[in-house]
Order: sequence, then structure tokens, then C-alpha cells
Amino acid sequence: MSRISQSKRGYMSANSVKPESAKHKLSKWKHLVIVFTLILLGISALPNLYQNHTTLLLESNQSKMAECSATEYKTFLESRDVLVNKVDCSQSSVSIRLADEADYRRAKDLINSYYDSKFSISKISQNDQPEWLSKVGGEPIKLGLDLSGGVLVILKVDLEQAIHENIISVKHEVDNYKREQKLRSLSIHVGKDNTLKITSKNTASLNKVGDFISKLFPELSKVHTSTDNLQFAFTSQSNIKFTQQVMRQTLSTMRQRIDELGITEAVVQRQGENRIRIEIPGLKDPTLVEKYIGATASLKIYQPQKLSRLYFTNELGQKIRVAPKPIFTGENIKDAQAGRDEMGIPLVNLRLDSIGGEKMLKHSSKNVGNQMVTVLSEYFSDLSGATKRTDRIISIATIQSQLGNRFSITNLDSMQQAQELAMSIRAGSLAAPVSIVKKQTIDATLGKQNIVNGFKALALGLGATLLFMALWYRKLGLVANISLILNLVCLVGLLSLLPGAVLTLPGIAGLVLTIGMAVDTNVLIFERIKEERTKKLPVSVVIERGYSNAMSTIVDANLTTLFVAIILFGIGFGPVKGFAVTLGLGTLTSLFCGVFVSRVLSEWFYLRPKRGKERVKKSNKLTTQSKIEGAG
Repeated sequence: MSRISQSKRGYMSANSVKPESAKHKLSKWKHLVIVFTLILLGISALPNLYQNHTTLLLESNQSKMAECSATEYKTFLESRDVLVNKVDCSQSSVSIRLADEADYRRAKDLINSYYDSKFSISKISQNDQPEWLSKVGGEPIKLGLDLSGGVLVILKVDLEQAIHENIISVKHEVDNYKREQKLRSLSIHVGKDNTLKITSKNTASLNKVGDFISKLFPELSKVHTSTDNLQFAFTSQSNIKFTQQVMRQTLSTMRQRIDELGITEAVVQRQGENRIRIEIPGLKDPTLVEKYIGATASLKIYQPQKLSRLYFTNELGQKIRVAPKPIFTGENIKDAQAGRDEMGIPLVNLRLDSIGGEKMLKHSSKNVGNQMVTVLSEYFSDLSGATKRTDRIISIATIQSQLGNRFSITNLDSMQQAQELAMSIRAGSLAAPVSIVKKQTIDATLGKQNIVNGFKALALGLGATLLFMALWYRKLGLVANISLILNLVCLVGLLSLLPGAVLTLPGIAGLVLTIGMAVDTNVLIFERIKEERTKKLPVSVVIERGYSNAMSTIVDANLTTLFVAIILFGIGFGPVKGFAVTLGLGTLTSLFCGVFVSRVLSEWFYLRPKRGKERVKKSNKLTTQSKIEGAG
């Protein structure tokens, strides 16, 4: 009986241990997900180990290339403090790889002046990364303005001018109504305070126009009424709504214009009430900003109208009168491409949105054989700083048939004019004039110094943290250090993988902060494990309880940090936004590596050797037993 009860207790004890030992184990699919994520983010981080090189490609403007001496070019540039890595000569060109991208402009000017501009010089950016890494789409982290250099532009949107243009368009509508109703005694003009003033000695005519305005423009309110005078103005609420719409449309247009230049890393955001901040990393030619981003063109298409008071002057000085209300504006154009017709004459093919297509269909079906006038309006500032507008007729075309959301602007002088017009149309029209109030070019040399200083701080912080964890937690410290390094790799890989992520100098500060957050996660877990060790439980149970008991605290801490990062990203701009991006992504990678990766490492370090010993012990026991049975 005693033997039976003893063996029964042993049987019960064995059963009670199995669930505990099985409980700590992560399932195989979770291990696979962790390994796959680490490999993916590790490959994404690899391109950052390879450097970009700037190469000057010199092509002769003459029919024949003179004999090329690589030593000559290298000696010439290095004698003028421009470091050169490599010079390659061929029969048609010379390629010069510079050691520093910041020397590109200086090297180009030196070659042009010394060789009397006999070369056409182009810039090529090359990377040393392996071909297989390029094929899988590996790209390094996009650097912000403060790290890579570039151009910072602050634009001011003239909202007052936009409001004035809005009231002017109302005046044109009232002029049109006056002509249709033959109300010749009326006088209509816009005051300096943006009020629409209508005067007439005929009270009936005055009331008729007043009713028309109130019905067609409910956003206007009467600010003055008398027997011979009416004054209308936009309400404060409608002005606020209108200016918000203008700012949204201007932001959208600016983003389209930058996309047209092939710049994908630019930051465009509203700053204050009427300003727009544009950061363009890597841009070395600020004239592009003035030519395209600062341009304030607006495209409108009108129907000619002989008796209209609104007119535009063509190149011959003739007045072309048009209806006060355009058929559609540049806001309705989705795409524009330059091309040629059957006769080889340049044209621009337009594609409208659904609203513009409906307007065009309705108008063209009633006006086959009539003309359309395309007008390009541009704003500029005079010497006194006042905003002026010029209007230019770029096309007068005849409607040949019923048109929909696709048609062409013809009668253009050259293909170059067609291409420039197509690009201006694609870039979008502006509802208000803009002016550049600040333009700052940041040198790439300053950016490189920022990178060096930032990563020195990161290396110092990481090194001190690794040393402390190794000394304080010993074997668990090794687990923490490996997870910290993997955390940094994952964060760099995530920043490289996401198309909208940009690393800034405050972003490097976010990297340093991420190391501290990741350590905090490991400290919470390891202190729990130390508490459980005092209870003299099996190692598997200690690890299980250490991680599970610390989980709620870790998740709460990381969630609050993530919420702060989201708020900073939403309300901040420039450096604040860069810090928020790194902080938010770093929170996610810290949670992943600090909890899941470190748990797998802990199991591997603490449980695998024990399992191996148990297997050896069990094997020895079976061998001994087989020997006894054989001897028997």
C-alpha cells in the first residue's frame, strides 16, 4: 500500500509539472513570425551600411573627345581642395566620383571655368549596395532637411487678395444680370473694404438687384441700405470658411507641384493662419523653388461674349470679351499631357474630373461651332510689395463637337509651350497669390556634421546601456543587450521600409530615447524574474511568470508613449514631426523586441541547455538499464 501511494504521488507530481513546462513555450508559428519579422527588417536596414556617391559625368560639347588623362583631372581638383575617389575615362565621356557630395557645385564651377565650358556636366548619384539588394527594393533611410541639406521655403498666402477676387467675381455676375435685365441706371463697383456697392436712383431696379444677390449669394449680407444705395459684404463666418478652403486648396496644389518635380521626400504643411512651410531635402538648386513652387498661375476657360464688361487682351492688343463666369477652372482638371495633332501641331490633352466633365458636356452640346478662350492668370509683387495680376490668353479654340471630360487645347506656338502649359496645368491653379517670405538653403556639410554628432550621442548612450545591463544582470543582461541591438536594427529597418518616414536630427534623439525605453521594458521583466526566483520555482515557471506579470505594466507604459507620439505628429511640424515619427516607431519596436524577442532568447539561454542535459541523462539511464537487462 505504501509503495502504491508513493508511486501515485510521484505520478501526480509528474503530471503537475508538465502543464507548467508546456505553458512557458511559445508556439512554433509565433517563433516563425518573430524570425520572419527580424529577417525582413534586417534586410530593410542593410542599405544604410552602404554609402551614396556623387559622380560628375563630363560629356564633350565638341564632335570629338580629346585624349583623357584620369590623373590630370584628379590632380587638378585635389589641388583645389576637392577630394576625388576615382576618375574613369572613355572615348565619349569622363566620370569623376567625388569623396564628398557637398563639393559637387564647386567641382562643376572649377571644371567649367578651367576647361572653358567645353563639357556638359551632369550629376549621377550611385550606391555601393549589392545588386540583389537593389532588386528587392532596398533603400536607405530618407534624411530630413537638417541632415541631408536642401531648401526650406516659407510661403505667405494672400488671403485678402483671395477675398477681393471673390467679391470681384460676384460683381461680374451682377454686371451680367444687369445687362440681361437692361438695368442701365445701376452703378456697380467694389470698394477698398471689399464691399459690393450698388447705386441707382431707380428704387425698383435697386431692389431687383438686391433680391438677385440675396438669392444667388446667400453668404453675402447687407451692410448698408438706403433709397439709392445698397452695400453687400461677406459675413465673417463665410470669410473664415472661404479662407480655410483657400488654404486647403493651396496646400494640395503645392504638393502636386512638388510631385511634378519628382521630389518625393518633401514636407508641405500649414504653419499659422496664412503660411505654408515646405522642406525639400537634397535640393541643391533653389531656382526650381522660385520657378515652380512660387508660381501663382490660375487657369480658366471662358465663353466669348460680345457685350460683356469682362475682357482680356491678346498678343495683338485686341480686347476679347468673355462671359463673367468661366466654364470651368484649373481645379476641375485631373491631368494634362502635351502632344501633337494629325498635322503635327502642338496641343495639350486635358482630362477633367466628373464635375468639370459635366460642365463641359453641358456647355459644348449647346455651343458647337462657338469658341472657347483659355486664360492664364499670374500674380506678382511690384516694387512696393503690392500684389498685382496679369492675364494672358494662351488659346482661342473652336468647339468642333460635343465634348466630355477629355478634350484638347490647340493653336499653340511650339512643343515647348505645350509642355510648359501641360506642367503648369498638372501642377494646379491657385485660388490666391503666394509669395516667398523666407528661403533658406542648408548646406550638406552642416547636415553631415549633425549626423556625426547625433550618432556619437547614440553610440555613447547605447554603449553605456549595454555595459550597465551586462554588469548588473549578467546572463539576463546578455539577453537584454541582444534584444537592444535587434531593436535598433528593427527601428532602422522600419524607417527605411516606410515610404513617408524621414530621419531628422530630433529623430536621432528619438533613437536614443528608444534605447532607454527598451531598457525599461527589460528591467521590468528581469526584476519580476528575480522576485520569482526567491520562491524556488522551476526556471520555466520563473520565466513564464516574469514575462506575464510584467506585461500589463509594459503595455500601459508603451501605449501612453505611443499616444503622445501620435499627438505630436498631428499638431507638430518640421523637427517636432521627425521626433514624433521616430518615437512612435521606436515604441512599437521596443514592445516587439523587449517582450517577444527577449522571451525567445531567455528560453533559448535558460531552457535549452537543461533540456539537453535531461536528454543525456535519460539516454544514460536507458543505456544502463539495457546493460542490466542484457546481463540478466
